Amino acid sequence: MANRQTYTVLVPFPTGRGHWSSVGQELDLLDVEASALYFAGRLEPKTPITQAKKAAAKKAD
Repeated sequence: MANRQTYTVLVPFPTGRGHWSSVGQELDLLDVEASALYFAGRLEPKTPITQAKKAAAKKAD
């Protein structure tokens, strides 16, 4: 079975059949599916480090 990783959407993109993703949505994608979207700046991997950075930034506001 292929490994999937969870990504968070930064910039909406079409997901197929007339549907679009939304900002902040979490998607489980294969590396092959996510690679072009990641390099285009539309996704970021969801990791404990990115979650901690966001929490710290929010706390600073």
